[in-house]
Amino acid sequence: MRSAPPSFIDVIRSRRSARKFLPTPMSPADIASVLADAQTSPSNSNTQPWQVHVVSGAQRDAVSQDLLHAYEQDRESPDFSFDYGDGTYLKRSQEHGAVLYQAWGVERADVEGRREVVRDNLRFYGAPHVTFLFMPKLGDGVRTAGDIGMYAQTFLLSLTARGFHGIPQTVLGMYADIVRQNLGVSDDLKLLFGISFGTADPTAAINDVHMHRLPLHESVFWHGHGESSA
Repeated sequence: MRSAPPSFIDVIRSRRSARKFLPTPMSPADIASVLADAQTSPSNSNTQPWQVHVVSGAQRDAVSQDLLHAYEQDRESPDFSFDYGDGTYLKRSQEHGAVLYQAWGVERADVEGRREVVRDNLRFYGAPHVTFLFMPKLGDGVRTAGDIGMYAQTFLLSLTARGFHGIPQTVLGMYADIVRQNLGVSDDLKLLFGISFGTADPTAAINDVHMHRLPLHESVFWHGHGESSA
């Protein structure tokens, strides 16, 4: 007898970014089902601007090798700038990094250990699949990037609902030229980020790390109706 599917609340509250995957590939049918779910995402004026490249097998390995080679040569080619500023958001990013490096057992002064963490990113954390999310550059790109974000969240929640896992990786977008060249993607399409996905390794301690989320009162401001007690 099949167990009941998880509730929507269970799915959104249980989603986690996995950082160590089993090598076992997902079936083409499972991947297609996740993509079909993601295709229902909302977008500005129904433009559906996402261009999604799913990479597996030998092609996945080739992309990873090219990314690692570019990293060793310091050949970044981001399509979009990336800056946390010097205040609240930088502090949150630093706290996030500190939690992860502690879980990996990498000390702050361990330069090579930190570089190996980046390499692990570019190996897709061992995930058997990776999807690269490209977008056309319409206007300043902000509206389109928002659409891609909604697509990515639906993709990630669908993985979770089906018993799989994923991790969105901004670092993959830092090597846009490498990815475009490897996959034969036009320069007209800009790489926002990638998502590595598959089945999380249940024995990996790094997958037990749960990141802090802000309490609602630090992010939500009520206007015209009663304040939530949450």
